[in-house]
Amino acid sequence: MTVDAGFSTGYIAIIGRPNVGKSTLLNKLLQQKISITSRKAQTTRFRINGILTDQQTQFVFVDTPGFQTQYTNRLNTAMNRVVTQSIQDVNVVLFVIEAMRFDQRDLAALKILPQNVPVILVINKIDKLDDKNRLLPFLNDMAKVFQFAAMIPVSAVHKIQLPELLNTIRTYLPVNQLLYDKNEVTDRSERFIASEFIREKLFRLIGDEIPYSTSVVIDQFKLEGHLHKIYATILVDKANQKAIVIGKKGEKLKQIASQARKDMELMFGGKVYLEVWVKVKSGWADDESVLRNLGYE
Repeated sequence: MTVDAGFSTGYIAIIGRPNVGKSTLLNKLLQQKISITSRKAQTTRFRINGILTDQQTQFVFVDTPGFQTQYTNRLNTAMNRVVTQSIQDVNVVLFVIEAMRFDQRDLAALKILPQNVPVILVINKIDKLDDKNRLLPFLNDMAKVFQFAAMIPVSAVHKIQLPELLNTIRTYLPVNQLLYDKNEVTDRSERFIASEFIREKLFRLIGDEIPYSTSVVIDQFKLEGHLHKIYATILVDKANQKAIVIGKKGEKLKQIASQARKDMELMFGGKVYLEVWVKVKSGWADDESVLRNLGYE
């Protein structure tokens, strides 16, 4: 792709406390699912770049875990390190909050932001507001908290004001050539995406606490013609968690694998053969060597 003079390119970090809709925002901006989501907080654990290229600009969005205000184990510490490292050398920061909600958790995340980078406040979930007249006073209050480059109310789920958000970001990106091929949508491998899709189903299909004690390892990833053959292991912390993930007669594990496979087939554009096992690995979230092997820096 040859680009015109004045073509702009840059990195945009998406920052905020857990569960404000950062990954949903990324997926809707890209119009493709690359970052996993669920109603549970702290679903995202890794940095993932999402790439959107149009005729004027290549946007490289950096999705990050929700900033943790309590360090309960080495995993949470590693996730916060991902956040702080991700805001180094970006061109723009999107600081995402929920409409009408700003508390100490948001303030803690705000305090780590760089002073020399434009920060756009993205007020998400405006579709949930019963009275839209409350929004303007809230914006005035937020203007006193931090010197934001811009403040844009959006609904990521319903794609409200996302074109306006893109146009605002565009004004802060430098003139540059393409950083990635115009057809790329992420810097992550299919192997990584496969593990994340399985992990998403754990968050969506298993009870409140257990998904936080799980991780996913891709044991084998092979492409045979147009068929992806994937063999994966779900790590759990305790034996009783293994039984819950597998379910009665293996039904829960089948459901997890089936839904993950469908997402993979949409993403990879072809058939997927998927086998998933469950293994007990006690204390994995506090084991530095295990965390390194799982990809946590």
